[in-house]
Amino acid sequence: MNTAAAQYKAVQRSSANDCVAQHADLVRRIAHHLAARLPASVEVDDLIQAGMIGLLEASRSYDAEQGASFETFASIRIRGAMIDEIRRGDWVPRSVHRRAREAAATVREIEQRTGRAAIATEVAAAMEMPLPEYLRLLEDAARGQVLSLDSHIDDHGEPNTARTGGPSPEQTLERAEFRQSLVKAIGQLPEREQLVLSMYYEKELNLKEIGAVLGVSESRVCQIHGQAMLRLRGRLDIFERADAGLEDE
Repeated sequence: MNTAAAQYKAVQRSSANDCVAQHADLVRRIAHHLAARLPASVEVDDLIQAGMIGLLEASRSYDAEQGASFETFASIRIRGAMIDEIRRGDWVPRSVHRRAREAAATVREIEQRTGRAAIATEVAAAMEMPLPEYLRLLEDAARGQVLSLDSHIDDHGEPNTARTGGPSPEQTLERAEFRQSLVKAIGQLPEREQLVLSMYYEKELNLKEIGAVLGVSESRVCQIHGQAMLRLRGRLDIFERADAGLEDE
């Protein structure tokens, strides 16, 4: 290797090390926030390691002329790398997606028939399921939705903005329509479910912090979150394609 090439590689290594040092906290913050949605079997350290790889990839491909700040761009790549790592681990049983889809269909049927929000006891009864088992299903649904939701967003082009330089006109329109439908559906949720989603996704509080605000347990917060996700799922049908893909694998 000639001197110029060696110097170039040394500069690259130095730049990558500086990038990791400056943004390591960002990787850890994203990892811990994502881990709060996942089973305890998912190791935060594994997410951090995957996120560091995403950070390095972001440092190599970032283009300031695209308009986004590096932190915004890197966050997408870091989170995408972590999601890819989770998918490789295949921690979500197919049964979680299947049962959640059945529950969402039951919620939709009850709400269409009664004209009001379905409650847990009647959904459990309609599914011929003991209430404690249904509440566990809600927790599974809340923790299982992260991959389905990210798969849906990926299909609609948002993470691809970081990889290709920008969404296509079709993706932009579809994304806008999806967000409009989602905002409307969230606005029609019961007040407590809206509050949990707001604290979780907008304010980025974890389950324990939300529980402290509401005066309930982490498990109860997870159930409220899960019920909201099933309700949205039944009303918007936004997760079916991702779930079908997982079950076909």
